[in-house]
Amino acid sequence: MHAIGVNTWVWTSPLRDETLAVLATRTAGWGFDVLELPVEQVGDWDPARAARVLADHGLTATVCLVMPPGRELVAADAATVATTQDYLRQVVDIAAEVGSPVIAGPAYASVGRTWRMSDRERSDAYAELRDNLAPVVEYALASGVRVAVEPLNRYETSLLNTIGQTLAALDGLPADGCGVAVDVYHQNIEEKHVGGAIRSAKGRIAHVQVCANDRGTPGDDTLDWPDIVAALAEADYTGPLCIESFTGENATIATAASIWRPLASTQDALAVDGLRFLREVVATA
Repeated sequence: MHAIGVNTWVWTSPLRDETLAVLATRTAGWGFDVLELPVEQVGDWDPARAARVLADHGLTATVCLVMPPGRELVAADAATVATTQDYLRQVVDIAAEVGSPVIAGPAYASVGRTWRMSDRERSDAYAELRDNLAPVVEYALASGVRVAVEPLNRYETSLLNTIGQTLAALDGLPADGCGVAVDVYHQNIEEKHVGGAIRSAKGRIAHVQVCANDRGTPGDDTLDWPDIVAALAEADYTGPLCIESFTGENATIATAASIWRPLASTQDALAVDGLRFLREVVATA
């Protein structure tokens, strides 16, 4: 049985200590197992305090890295790469402190950055990514944390869109230090068959985020959830399924995530109804 989590982005951005405490109480009361914590900027919230709050409510944590403009590991100057690596190492430290087994996100380029590449240029970009991600993966391994690299849809990046591309880009990096972060929202756009793509990553899936095909409530959608859950089992993934959606009440995050209308009757309903559905589909898969 997968633990079920929810990302604090469903309600707020950026995350702050006071809001984290409130959301921990509410999500634990609803029956969630995991609270997913984004690190937009180091210092937005206190990891030591978060660890205590989560423990008090019987919750575990997963941690998301965030790649705004200026954070780049590919096709960037050496100073930008170095500061991005430093940021990622700090996120590893935060994950270790709150007990998260992963840092998950598009650890390669800023969200929204796209450029055309020939096959050779793409191959070179993947090699550059491996070179620049390797020190972070080594650091994460030493901390007992795995870097989960997330492919995004074509409108948010041109580098890694599919699970297959992500596997190719990570080839040669240690599997126990890095893997694929599967987000069904993105894979529903990019894969020929979501379940088949998941099965192709057997042993390399490090984290899974879930939502509806419109980024709303899981289950209130067109996705083949029984096949997705079955595929995760066949791929030997036993970690949590974390609901990731976004609030339209924050102008910055709504624009970044293209949230132009409400995705559920309330943000609380998105989380609670999604939790209920995921419990059911996991139990019957």
